[in-house]
Amino acid sequence: MTQVTPAMIKELRERTGVGMGKCKEALEAAKGNMDLAIENLRKSGMATAVKKEGRTTNEGIIANAMKGSTVALVEVNAETDFVVKNERFQEFARNVAEEIAATNPSSLDTFKGQKFSKDKGLTVEEYRATLVQAIGENIQIRRLKTFSKGSDKSVGIYSHSGGKLVTVVEITGSSGEEEFAKDIAMHIAAAAPEYLSEKEVPPTIVANEREIAKSQVKGKPENIVDKIVDGKINAYYDAACLLRQKYIRDDSLTILDLVNKRAKEVGKPLVVTAFLRWGVGQQ
Repeated sequence: MTQVTPAMIKELRERTGVGMGKCKEALEAAKGNMDLAIENLRKSGMATAVKKEGRTTNEGIIANAMKGSTVALVEVNAETDFVVKNERFQEFARNVAEEIAATNPSSLDTFKGQKFSKDKGLTVEEYRATLVQAIGENIQIRRLKTFSKGSDKSVGIYSHSGGKLVTVVEITGSSGEEEFAKDIAMHIAAAAPEYLSEKEVPPTIVANEREIAKSQVKGKPENIVDKIVDGKINAYYDAACLLRQKYIRDDSLTILDLVNKRAKEVGKPLVVTAFLRWGVGQQ
């Protein structure tokens, strides 16, 4: 059994909005298993909106850059916020993002092993090591991602809180919709969707949500249980799927409505094909 600590209780409180006492009880009943404690709270009806993004203890920044048709994102972590604000750290993050945009590496490991273009005597990993030595704090390139623009594809980026949170949206159908894509990226920063559409939600997740919904309606007349459960599943889709979410600037429109409206305005079929939402230290 994992010992239940104040930090675990605080995390469960932040992720579920349930009172500290109930969080402590839930963790103790789940023998310290955070995911099980959350599921049990949901089944009991106490936790209705759960923040699914756990945090690590890392500080850092998510830098972005564009070179030609490639848009690059990279998360660089340090041990303290003090170092993150250091100009040498900021320069390193910018340089790394620009390098990714210029070379479009196939993986993080490949990128670390390649030569750094601004100093070909060093690999990217060796460049990182020189910064660690100079600053005296562990610095890591945690993850990277690239998107490709094209003749019929637009990519919009939104960076919040100095690179602590970055969102990206890819739209096909036109090459001139960067600002529109950025508007949707801003929505994603606030609304935190998990999937593009209900088609992307894994069947295991849907089955689990259905079981939770059934637990919440125990005791209801059998003839209305299925209807209530179906309604809860639809509500889950509305919250978790980007295209079904209400647009934060106009809740009379879903994101799908917004995209279709824009498509009519520009006279081109527009489709949101991908999105990304990264927060520093998030899983």
